[in-house]
Amino acid sequence: VQLQASGGGPVQAGGSLRLSCAASGRTFSNYVMGWFRQAPGLEREFVAAISRNGGSTRYADSVKGRFTISRDNAKNTVYLQMNSLKPEDTAVYYCAASRGITSTMTDSRRYDHWGQGTQVTVSS
Repeated sequence: VQLQASGGGPVQAGGSLRLSCAASGRTFSNYVMGWFRQAPGLEREFVAAISRNGGSTRYADSVKGRFTISRDNAKNTVYLQMNSLKPEDTAVYYCAASRGITSTMTDSRRYDHWGQGTQVTVSS
């Protein structure tokens, strides 16, 4: 499956952005979908993930209550709504697809396909 992330950009602290990740090439609903991010000089970290039917979600503690992951299987798209953004949310955000089970959806090693990333820059 090919993944194309979009929606990043500059935003002031306290603002909102919605990232989108469009999938093509395989049956989207077969995949657990996740968002990860990587800030300069840091390792890639888990942000959020959603099960195949959208019934189960997981979030990193750092974004819980501020970010919401959702998916539309009819549109082959996963979203990440980011509210109350902070400067520490600045990073390149990547979407990813996993054929694994939902219990491992926070583990980047379980993801088989990755998008190209979209930059989010939050200014104070």
